[in-house]
Amino acid sequence: MSPSEILAEIKPLGTDGYKRILFNHGVNEPCYGVKIADLKKIQKRIKKDYELALGLFETGNYDAMYLASLIADDARMTRKDLQSWVKQANCGPLSGTAVPWVAAGSPHGWDLALEWIDSKRELTAVSGWATLASIVTVRDDSKLDIPVLKRLLQRVQKTIHQEADLVRYQMNGFVIAVGACVKQLTEVAIEAGEKIGPVTANLGNNACEVPFSPDYIRKIQMRGTIGKKRKSAKC
Repeated sequence: MSPSEILAEIKPLGTDGYKRILFNHGVNEPCYGVKIADLKKIQKRIKKDYELALGLFETGNYDAMYLASLIADDARMTRKDLQSWVKQANCGPLSGTAVPWVAAGSPHGWDLALEWIDSKRELTAVSGWATLASIVTVRDDSKLDIPVLKRLLQRVQKTIHQEADLVRYQMNGFVIAVGACVKQLTEVAIEAGEKIGPVTANLGNNACEVPFSPDYIRKIQMRGTIGKKRKSAKC
């Protein structure tokens, strides 16, 4: 199928009610307001399609861009592809989910994430921290650079309160991801979270809140699932 055929298929699936919800989370036009469940039905049919994913992301339509992240063949994504995606992502949901999910599954995600977190563009920095968080949730600890993760926790501890709202939110998520998924850094992440204290961020006209990272990590400890990895960052 072509991107235009996919757009024609998903447009009637959009609803004004869901579109309003998306806008309250920072999504911009063009957007049809298609529910994720409906996009996942298409994902199930298509599975992976590298070229189609690139074409869908190029459309600039939010629903198509989100679907692109679901069907992308992460392993085939080049640095150029990912750099293009991070520049095209024009809202928090794309920068904080779609791009990081695909980057985390690519061979270039780690290196690009370390570049992106230094970007002065808020949404690019968002993708950087979200990609790092996604990577630690799926990659075995033996394949992670533990010293770098420690330094990144220290960086978050020192700088989080000076960052932009969406960046603060993703930094906090990074602390939680490291604490929950990297056993040897759980206590380090909890300590960093305690020193950071409560984090606030304007996340739009919605009920989303920034969780207190130490409490969140401790709940995972109580469940006995610290260190459990996911098969994919995508959900």
